[in-house]
Amino acid sequence: MDTFYTDERNIQMLIYLMKVHNIKKVVASPGTTNISFVASIQQDPFFEIYSSVDERSAAYIACGLAAESGEHVALSCTGATASRNYIPALTEAFYRKLPILAITSTKHMGYIGQNTPQVIDRSIPLNDIARMSVLIPTIHDEEDEWIYGVKLNAALLELCHRGGGPVHINLTTTYSINFTVKELRPVRVINRICSNDVLPELKCGRVGIFVGAHRKWSDKLTRAVDDFCEAYNGAVICDHTSNYQGKYRIFFNLVTGQSRYISPCRNMDIMIDMGDISGAYIVTTPSQVWRVNPDGEVRDTHRKLRFIFEMEEADFFNKYVEIASDKKPMSYYTECRSEYERILAKVTDLPFSNVWIAKQTCSLLPENCVLHLGILNSLRSWNFFETSISVLGYSNTGGFGIDGGVSSLIGASLACPQKLFFGVVGDLAFFYDMNAVGNRHVGSNLRLIVVNNGRGTEFKNYNNNAAIFGDAADSYMSAAGHYGKQSIQLLKHYSQDLGFEYLSASNKEEYMRNLERFITPETRNQPTLFEVFTDSKDESDALYLMNNIEVSVSGVAKEMAKKMLGEKGVKTLKKIFNE
Repeated sequence: MDTFYTDERNIQMLIYLMKVHNIKKVVASPGTTNISFVASIQQDPFFEIYSSVDERSAAYIACGLAAESGEHVALSCTGATASRNYIPALTEAFYRKLPILAITSTKHMGYIGQNTPQVIDRSIPLNDIARMSVLIPTIHDEEDEWIYGVKLNAALLELCHRGGGPVHINLTTTYSINFTVKELRPVRVINRICSNDVLPELKCGRVGIFVGAHRKWSDKLTRAVDDFCEAYNGAVICDHTSNYQGKYRIFFNLVTGQSRYISPCRNMDIMIDMGDISGAYIVTTPSQVWRVNPDGEVRDTHRKLRFIFEMEEADFFNKYVEIASDKKPMSYYTECRSEYERILAKVTDLPFSNVWIAKQTCSLLPENCVLHLGILNSLRSWNFFETSISVLGYSNTGGFGIDGGVSSLIGASLACPQKLFFGVVGDLAFFYDMNAVGNRHVGSNLRLIVVNNGRGTEFKNYNNNAAIFGDAADSYMSAAGHYGKQSIQLLKHYSQDLGFEYLSASNKEEYMRNLERFITPETRNQPTLFEVFTDSKDESDALYLMNNIEVSVSGVAKEMAKKMLGEKGVKTLKKIFNE
């Protein structure tokens, strides 16, 4: 009987990536649970397979093979206690940094604890038998294929990462006996590039540098990025937390957030991914993503990751500048800047809201101040508009909670008493963290806007899942009615008794009358709290207007398809047309 590869997609993916990463030596032990894997590689002449009945011996054989050949060596065993016999040799491999790939086959993890024969719990490995352990379940859809393809890449890369060592893959099987697949469908390959490795070629085209949340940049890094943009037709895609203060900054939220317009600026040949978790939700469509970070970790945020560059950011950009042939026309940056300014010029008269406040205030913030933005409505609203290039911005996007924004702002303000620190938070975020403003160390360099709409207005926005419940969302989903129900006295008395200057506004005229006082760079002898009362419907309407400034035929078609087919239907259509 002619047999080829199994039809189990997760096993196909592993085999494909093993071949790409040149993992050809395999020590296989007999069993039923690993038949789909072993039978598949047995018919592929790429693999060099050795048999060992005793799993303990098999793992030590792998150690000897790896040490002598200098190559990665894989192990394959069945379920039950077979994998337990790998432990002594994997411990040896761990401390000798030998690249042993232990592939333990398993039934669905749901069988654990159900008195099912030959099923044991391998979900928590010992600390010193594997540098990484991943579970690869059966593949059911495109989402599964993406995330487990990333995990497989990460596991195989870890075999030689920072000295290397053993890695464990717990591979689920359905015991399929279908071995009719003649060719392995490709899996996206991710490679890691370190400082002394040969750099992949960066062909000319459109290069976007996406910067997530980032600490203050050094002058060296800023110069390196600016030089890189000029050498490779680049633009730096930012929000307030990116903190890039160079020449090629683009605030992309306004452009990519359009519901009925698909900007051509979203398309780029290469995206360089820098920084950490972004709260900008910027939508782009790069052909490839290159992640640059000293941590060297596999982070496939944009689902197009091709390379991880484990090196300092400035070193990456300077290396590519050194090998650039000549400077390229700055057509991509010019296109993006023109697109942003064109759409911004169309912003209409917005309702009184966080977005409107941001529009009036961003460009007027004093030079060299620091801006802290609350999660999520404040960050989104203010990301539509640029501040002066000298203004630094922060938000708690790491854990992405509303619980500590005011405290983080106060902590930052204590570090630099000579600087002005501005903050913008919603009422729930403020009251969650309100004890912080009573701290006796709070300085006069603190200026805080509290946008009080009496609820978590995020859940009242037109595009939030809770919006379909209308006013019923107020009871629990948006937590309306707490903290004084927009009392005009509560925060006034609280802040004044704590030594704050208190300002308030309930409409545009009152806000503008107080704005100059709030943002003045002049030193004052007390911190300031500016409470702004808005309505959730106005907040939602303002967001809708910002997201529907520009309209195109393709954008309208996409919106209609999403309404009729849902997100999954749109993805299916994309897949059909791409093929």
